[in-house]
Amino acid sequence: MLFLIAFVGAAIIALVLWKAMNSGAVEFPQPQRRGPVAGPTRAPRVSGPDDDPDFLRQLDEKVQRRDEPPGP
Repeated sequence: MLFLIAFVGAAIIALVLWKAMNSGAVEFPQPQRRGPVAGPTRAPRVSGPDDDPDFLRQLDEKVQRRDEPPGP
């Protein structure tokens, strides 16, 4: 019985030492990234006609022309 306990103890000690010695020995290299990582790209935002300054200016000119009284 003593022989069995000694054998199990020795196996546990050997296992712990083996894990301690090999914990950093086998390292898998991480792939190297080359250059910056690009995020998702967005399409240019489409602005509505109410956001366009040229459209608003033209609309204002049309309204002013319509409000003017007819010529002499």
